[in-house]
Amino acid sequence: MEERVENGNTKEIDLKVIFDIIRRKLIVIILVTLAFAVVFFVYSKLFIAKQYESSAVLIVNNISDSKTTVNSAELTAAANLADVYSIIIKSDTVLNEVINNLKLSTTPETLKNMINVSTVDSTQVINISMRSTRPEYSKQVVEEIIKVAPPIIKDKVEAGSVKIISEARISNNGAPVSPNSTRNALIGALIGFVLIVAFVLLKELSNNTFKTEEDITNTLNIPLLGIIPEVDTKEFNKMT
Repeated sequence: MEERVENGNTKEIDLKVIFDIIRRKLIVIILVTLAFAVVFFVYSKLFIAKQYESSAVLIVNNISDSKTTVNSAELTAAANLADVYSIIIKSDTVLNEVINNLKLSTTPETLKNMINVSTVDSTQVINISMRSTRPEYSKQVVEEIIKVAPPIIKDKVEAGSVKIISEARISNNGAPVSPNSTRNALIGALIGFVLIVAFVLLKELSNNTFKTEEDITNTLNIPLLGIIPEVDTKEFNKMT
């Protein structure tokens, strides 16, 4: 598919032309792409607040501790109840008590948005995590949640048991879990690449000047009779 004019106004672009433009502007494209990557990386490092995560793990059962045998139906029921327990953990009843015990200057709604409660692989195991700019603060809140939540869950559901599998700890060996500077740099590189390629193609393809003999013959569909060579002004002055 070559570049040509049909019916006076239809213009088709050869993919070969596009690749040729990209090849000629490759250095510029690479530099701009790297520049965007560096900007996004530095911005992530210096201007985005670091987030730390703490977590703990609970296990819930809908049977009494005195029962020695557990069948599959009871395990399924416990797994289903885990979703209910997750809602209770993030309820104002639990969070208000956590706020009062720790004397926090926040609201249950704000705290709820910082906490994530999820079941592990659709089992009766519940993972409680919290992200904050202060690692010790997030750990303290999670510790208080797993202390406050079990008796409230037992009281509201009126059955079962809730036990701690893993105490509260700071995840990722104490390193921040967000922002991911490497991922942000890759996103920046992708954005930069797309923008510079779009700009280069738009600029080149909107230029209607003829650059080669082929441009003339393909666009105007007329034979080329001759070429006027470019004359160096200094050389011309010497000749005259």
